[in-house]
Amino acid sequence: MTRLSVNINKIATLRNARGGEIPNVLKAAIDCQRFGAQGITIHPRPDERHIRRKDVYEIKQIISTEFNIEGYPSPAFLEMVTKVKPDQVTLVPDPPDAITSNAGWDTVQHETFLKDVIAQLRETGIRPSVFIDTSIRNIENAAKTGAQRVELYTEPYASAFDKSPEQAIRPFKDAALAAKDAGLEINAGHDLNLQNLSWFISHIPFTKEVSIGHALIADALYFGLENTIQMYLNEIKKGTDKK
Repeated sequence: MTRLSVNINKIATLRNARGGEIPNVLKAAIDCQRFGAQGITIHPRPDERHIRRKDVYEIKQIISTEFNIEGYPSPAFLEMVTKVKPDQVTLVPDPPDAITSNAGWDTVQHETFLKDVIAQLRETGIRPSVFIDTSIRNIENAAKTGAQRVELYTEPYASAFDKSPEQAIRPFKDAALAAKDAGLEINAGHDLNLQNLSWFISHIPFTKEVSIGHALIADALYFGLENTIQMYLNEIKKGTDKK
């Protein structure tokens, strides 16, 4: 079944807004794991506006579930992740001032760069994943970079879902099948939520992992973290059962 990786960036955003250690990012990571999440995702940025470098090293020491670090592969980022050695690094093409990830890689234009970065990650024993849109061209070329997975950027799916779930999922299903044919495994993330998650999984049941942060943490304000994680796991199961 598709694994749920909880992105805890928003916990760190709330902590940093006031200073101190409330809410505690490490406790949140442990609790997400204890409540059933099969992974923890973080996306440290150069300005440390949410996850700090210190958090990255500390989280690695206290979780036993899969650890996924997202980020732009700058020299400083690569130095950090090759020291920390998470299970997976998801490469995103974000500029430093981006509020959130909002585009996938052009894997043709950046093929040589990605090949060099991915070779470095694989040499360290880290599974490389490339954040990508539904362009078949970019997906097929991602396989040439040495990536083992692609993470489909699902914001366009989420935006179109309310109007027409059938039309919203179509390019993502085509993209996922193209990735599978190219020998790539599939992750997905960005704006997946309790309303659209099961539909996505039911149409792409071979999705290995969904990374969900903003919506899940927002839902936890109303339903509580433990209950919310169970609700998301139930949506994944519902989608799996529908396939």
